[in-house]
Amino acid sequence: MYLGQVVEQAPAADLLAGPLHPYAQALLAAAPTLKARRERAGVHSRLSGDPPNPADAPRGCRFHPRCPLVQDICRNSPPELRDLNGGRRVACHFAPRDTAAAGLAVGRARLGLPAI
Repeated sequence: MYLGQVVEQAPAADLLAGPLHPYAQALLAAAPTLKARRERAGVHSRLSGDPPNPADAPRGCRFHPRCPLVQDICRNSPPELRDLNGGRRVACHFAPRDTAAAGLAVGRARLGLPAI
């Protein structure tokens, strides 16, 4: 959830292996793991800016002020929580086409696997 709206739903194993929403990716990239820090080198999804005021949520996609993929559609049109294969749902105009590779990188880093 981000500012009170669901951004991604998935079976836990799928979400941890490859989050599709940029916010879920940032959350998982920031979560501590039992693996050494050097194994996570290169996968940092730090968010820029400050979180918006929930009482005055941004127009369009609520995550757009902090999203690395932001485009005009994000600022003007809220994405629908769309059904994908395997019981996944994601609210991003660009998922999974433009977000899957970054999600896999986050998932591999969490497992201590080298980047592809």
